[in-house]
Amino acid sequence: MNSLAQLKPTQNSLTFECETGNYHTFCPISCVSWLYQKIQDSFFLVIGTKTCGYFLQNAMGVMVFSEPRYAMAELEEGDISAKLNDYEELKRLCLQVKIDRKPAVIFWIGTCTTEIIKVDLEGIAPKLEKEIGIPIVVARANGLDYAFTQGEDTVLAAIANSCFKMNSRHNIEAVTTPSIILFGSVPDFVANQLSLELKSQGITVSGWIPSRFFKDLPEIQEGNYVCGVNPYLSRTATVLMRRHKAKLIGAPFPIGPDGTRAWIEKICSVFSIIPIGLNEREKKIWDSLEGYLQLTVDKSVFFMGDNLLELSLARFLIRCGMTVNEIGIPYMDKRYQLNEITLLEKTCHEMNVALPKIIEKPDNFNQLKRIRFQKPDLVITGMANANPLEARGINTKWSVEFTFANIHGFTSSKDILELVTRPLRRNNSLQQLSWNSYALHP
Repeated sequence: MNSLAQLKPTQNSLTFECETGNYHTFCPISCVSWLYQKIQDSFFLVIGTKTCGYFLQNAMGVMVFSEPRYAMAELEEGDISAKLNDYEELKRLCLQVKIDRKPAVIFWIGTCTTEIIKVDLEGIAPKLEKEIGIPIVVARANGLDYAFTQGEDTVLAAIANSCFKMNSRHNIEAVTTPSIILFGSVPDFVANQLSLELKSQGITVSGWIPSRFFKDLPEIQEGNYVCGVNPYLSRTATVLMRRHKAKLIGAPFPIGPDGTRAWIEKICSVFSIIPIGLNEREKKIWDSLEGYLQLTVDKSVFFMGDNLLELSLARFLIRCGMTVNEIGIPYMDKRYQLNEITLLEKTCHEMNVALPKIIEKPDNFNQLKRIRFQKPDLVITGMANANPLEARGINTKWSVEFTFANIHGFTSSKDILELVTRPLRRNNSLQQLSWNSYALHP
């Protein structure tokens, strides 16, 4: 019996559930691996135990030829038992960093251990930055409170707070055209593409958070328009609205041709601009994806939940002809993702497919039972569950790969489908190989 037939709901709106309340995700301190590359005059000091150091060293796969601008401040027994002076130890490390690397800013990344033993990083930082003459930004990216990509959210929220300090010495010239500040860490060429897309509609991007250099952070004034490009930046959005009195443009996220078009359309609508050429632009991208769409149509996908990109990816894959059995997601701010949720519902209705069930903080054990029953063609999961699923004949794709891939904007749609279809193409090749072997040796 086809299990998918049993999944079609009778309601016309999405259903939300919550299971264990635990995060089954990659550690959020991993955000260091892409943020230190984005902010090129920075240095990241991760304050934790040797376990955190092993994680960053091994899981991030840093090339031996590179010279990453981050390090571990390892907490030993003396630190944990409060026998040592936190201020003096951090001062010694930061002075060493200042001499060796000469950064424009030092980020302190708090971990589970600093949270448990209550190291007062926020209290130490202001005094120490005056003494050493380098800005220190404190962000708590511990796995107790935050899921995988929320590590970036805590860092960007801390950066947004520091924009108050930057305002007195860095000002943006007044512009007469509609302008907006975007937030979310993406590679420079992706940021340029998104900026150009808005520029072609007559909208100026007056700054990014984070920027390539710390000194280039935009001044955020009351009434400025801001918009996010990632679904997991709800804390950053809150800081921008509450502290800076900025106006948040709630929009679907620019992931996939459909999401990118909707993102631009929403920003244009705020400025009373009628977008030009978007439909043609989107159609051209869809036409270029035809080879991939032949592989995705009528296939099913199950999201176990890891990187908080699940809703946006599911919406795009439904538009590509796939059926989404379930969307697991570690955490979701329904206010911040409201427009993405609305677009997901609209996409399901337009594609005439069942609305997926959305499960926040899913229980992996229960999910595995549902996967065994539903038999999806592909499971997008964290690395811990991938090999056991593959051993049971279920195609998987690591969710972390979407975090490190370029998935934003019109031109990155191919990169998403390249990742999604790789296991499907591999299976087709293996089946063809098996059939050829049988034909040769019946």
